[in-house]
Amino acid sequence: MNKIILMTLIMSHTVQACDRTEVYPDNTFPEVLIKTSMGEILVELDRNRAPITVNNFLHYIKSNKYKNTIFHRVEKDFVIQGGGYNNTFEAIGECDKIFNESGNGLKNTKGTIAMARYGDPHSATSQFYFNLTDTPSLDPNSKNWGYVVFGEVIEGMDILQKISTVKVSYSDILNSDNVPIEPVIIIEVTVN
Repeated sequence: MNKIILMTLIMSHTVQACDRTEVYPDNTFPEVLIKTSMGEILVELDRNRAPITVNNFLHYIKSNKYKNTIFHRVEKDFVIQGGGYNNTFEAIGECDKIFNESGNGLKNTKGTIAMARYGDPHSATSQFYFNLTDTPSLDPNSKNWGYVVFGEVIEGMDILQKISTVKVSYSDILNSDNVPIEPVIIIEVTVN
């Protein structure tokens, strides 16, 4: 199955209206610390190039939606995806969909963070992924909106590499492959 299509298969459906006021409006490049059960990942977000996406991500952080969630998809040499489920695969409450800012000049290169979405280019909500390699097939082109990159890993690529080696299996609950057998927990996400 096409890897791009796989990005759309394991996203949840619970949507709610959320506050869209700007979070930390004076911080153009907020740093976010993602504490996981396997170590910490420090990410710098780019509000200049992806203001809607960054603000959306910061709203989820501010409301503690990512606390005690999991990385529910791990594909070695491709992506690690999270931000949608807790460790019993219950979907987190999602905000309304956001506009796809993929034409912002940022590319799906190794060490970047981007938004997962359905086939509809403007369907991203809470789920995000880390690129474990350069993935130009996820970038926008004349025929495809692509997936919006909104930041990059500053520290913790070694943690992502460690996560990429966990054993995965098919999950009946998610109806998906590449689900870690032992959950990789996102303990907390905070803004530095």
